[in-house]
Parts: sequence; C-alpha cells; structure tokens
Amino acid sequence: MAVSLDWLGCATFRLCVDDLTLYLDAYVDRVPGAPPVGISVDDIDVADYVLVGHSHFDHIAGAEVIAANTGATVIGSTESARVMRDEGVPELQLWQTQGGEHFRLSDSVTVRTYPSLHSCIWTGGAGAPGEVVTGQYCLTEDERWPADDTRDFPGMMAAVSEAHRVEHGRPAVGSNIHGGAIAYVIETPYGSIFYHDTSGCWTRVVSDLRPDVAIVAMAGRPNVDGEPLQGSLANFVGRMAGFLRPREMFLGHHDNWMPPSTQDMTTDEMMAPVREELARVEPRSTLVEVGYLEGTRLFA
Repeated sequence: MAVSLDWLGCATFRLCVDDLTLYLDAYVDRVPGAPPVGISVDDIDVADYVLVGHSHFDHIAGAEVIAANTGATVIGSTESARVMRDEGVPELQLWQTQGGEHFRLSDSVTVRTYPSLHSCIWTGGAGAPGEVVTGQYCLTEDERWPADDTRDFPGMMAAVSEAHRVEHGRPAVGSNIHGGAIAYVIETPYGSIFYHDTSGCWTRVVSDLRPDVAIVAMAGRPNVDGEPLQGSLANFVGRMAGFLRPREMFLGHHDNWMPPSTQDMTTDEMMAPVREELARVEPRSTLVEVGYLEGTRLFA
C-alpha cells in the first residue's frame, strides 16, 4: 500500500494511491525552450481521473489526450468541460463542478471540490518569491481593465497554441477565460491532500480545511478574497500554510514553464525567502522541494 506524488512541471502532478492514478492538471507537453520533464502526454497510458484546476492552456492542455488514451474521467469547471467537449471527450468522461461537490473515485478514495480564485492576471506579479508588490487594491473591473488596455490574451493563447503544434504536432487547447478556479481535497485512507493550481484563495474556505499534505501554486500576483495580495509570493505561501496547517507542503507553477516570460523559482536563492517565511509562520509544516518525476512517497 503506497501513495506517491510526481511533479510533471508547471502545476501538473501525478498522484498514485495504491492502484488509483490521478493527474492533477495535465500540462505535460511544454512550449519550445521550457526544460523537459522527461515524459510526453502521449506516453501516459494509465490514468483514472484528471482533476483540472482551471481551463487555461498551461493547466488543461493534455487532458483531452489522457482522456482519449486511457478512458480517464476529467473533473473540472463548466468551462473546462466545454473545452474538453470541444475536443471530443465523451460526456460520460466529464464530471462538472463549481465547488462544493463530493465525488467518489474508488472504494477508498474521494475528492471534495471548493471554489477558489485565479491569480490577479490584470496586474503584474513579482519577479522573485521574496519581492514585495503592493498597490492596485480595491479597484473596480473598469479600473482593472481600462478601455485602452493593450494586452492581447487571445493573441498570446493563439501564439502558444501554434508553438505547441509545431513542437508536439497538436495545438495546445484551452480557454482565454479560466471559467472558475477549483481547489481539491483528495481524501485517502492514509491522509488527505489539498491541491490548487493558481495562486488564489477564499480565506473563509481554506481556513476550515486541515489537509495532511498541501500542494500550493506560487506564481503571478496572488489573489486573496478577490484582491491582490499586498506582499510577496513567499508571504502567500506562508499564509496558505497558516490557513491549511499541513504536515507537508509542496509548491507548483514555480518552474520556468514558459520562457522567456517565466523564470526558474526552484533554485536555492529563490526558495530561501519561502523557507524563511514558512518557518516563521507555520514551523509545523515541512516544505518538500522536489524535481520532476521523483516519485515522492506521501504518508510514509
């Protein structure tokens, strides 16, 4: 009997609970220039479920391939289900959630879903975990997205999809809108695992959860209760640890997943302020730093 966790880059993980195989997000095939994780989505021939945090390409792309090759059921928001449906995933392989559902995955494993928040994509994030970013607080939507905003998210999505097609032979699927971020708590006979794939939370939701293990996204400008965090990514990780109080914490979305727009935040120098903040805020939580495909044992 065993539980193992593999990081597959960005916010994608493979979780094996005895003979049950779950993928947390599915973005395995990367854009050119990103460090390879050592596996392609076409290599995945065993999967029971894919839990999608939200429907942007760097989270949902690949779920349609896993579903087709393995018969896995994809769990995600209505928008995530729409994306999968458009890619030909049968309705029987789609379980939709808005947060608040409780799904049985096997005789001994269930998952609870919770409404979550996407990081603040309308404002810039920190360049490093220890960098403090402030401002942009209490803005209305018209102030967040003024009429003269020149950012082209659909264009960026199209460019990434084309680069992915050239590299991997198929476009990167996904939505220009996240369609409602979802957080998950996977309940196993050995312990529980919290997972979200973007740096946001509703504090009144996560503060009532007590997972044994937490997988927390660390990227962009964190979104706490609908407002940008006044602080650093390290502060956000510390706050999540303080809310959840896990025995062990893993990070996601902090590698160089889309160069040159991103950078590697897994180095000792980058991680130092995160370790310090976690030790200060929640010393009972151990930060577990892993590389790709290391097969970390949980609840050992």
